[in-house]
Amino acid sequence: MILADCHVHSAFSDDCETPVEQMIETAIAQGKKYFYLTDHQDFDYPVMDDGVTFQLAQEPYVRRMEELKYQYKDKIDIRIGVELGLMAHIKDKTEAYAKAYDYDFIIGSSHMVNGVDPYYPAYYADKNEYQAYEQYFLSILDNVKAYDCYHVYGHLDYIMRYVPNQTKPYDPMAYGDIFREILKTIIDNGKGIEVNTGSLYKGFDFPHPHAAILKLYKDLGGELITIGSDAHKPQHYGYGFDRAEAVLRQCGFDSYTVFVGGKPQQLKF
Repeated sequence: MILADCHVHSAFSDDCETPVEQMIETAIAQGKKYFYLTDHQDFDYPVMDDGVTFQLAQEPYVRRMEELKYQYKDKIDIRIGVELGLMAHIKDKTEAYAKAYDYDFIIGSSHMVNGVDPYYPAYYADKNEYQAYEQYFLSILDNVKAYDCYHVYGHLDYIMRYVPNQTKPYDPMAYGDIFREILKTIIDNGKGIEVNTGSLYKGFDFPHPHAAILKLYKDLGGELITIGSDAHKPQHYGYGFDRAEAVLRQCGFDSYTVFVGGKPQQLKF
């Protein structure tokens, strides 16, 4: 059994209403050994009509998690993380946030490209599908070259959840040169990537990133790989982990990674 869901949200994130205690209890009920919370912090995220801003008040967040870590110490090992939205032009601000607390685990993610989130239709208004994907992946490349304050890069092909034409097959190798450079940079910098099963409960038949990207990462020498559900609701916690393990095994992995105090630990399947 996979012992940790390394990408989990709670009501500390603007896009989630689930109390963190409910997520912890779900982890315990599933027999998990570790509980990670990785709520959102995205500097310069524009205020949208839905009110989401992704601003995480660091001090009350970590204070409450330290309290819960002690409260649940006999039931589960709580590890405190954060999901940082990365954009090259806010590097200093984001890295200062990351250094202000000794997080166990930091996910670096791309939610914004030139000030627009691909979650919203406005991102696609002036682009064809190829351009939409290419600009998103190139922004990730910029970020991995700029940043050092994360441990794994999250949901590398997050954009495929939201492209307007969901019926058209997505071929990640159409952007293979970009992905090769992204992954080589990640590996050379001692970072990892995640397998994110959030796409599975959204109706897709593969996790993030696509197996072709996972295989390329393995072939390039990548070893650090966490598994996370991106759950915002208890029913999605640990979702599809059997599928994630199967895909990773098919790509040649025999272990996955967890982090404590920013240091990776490899666990065998």
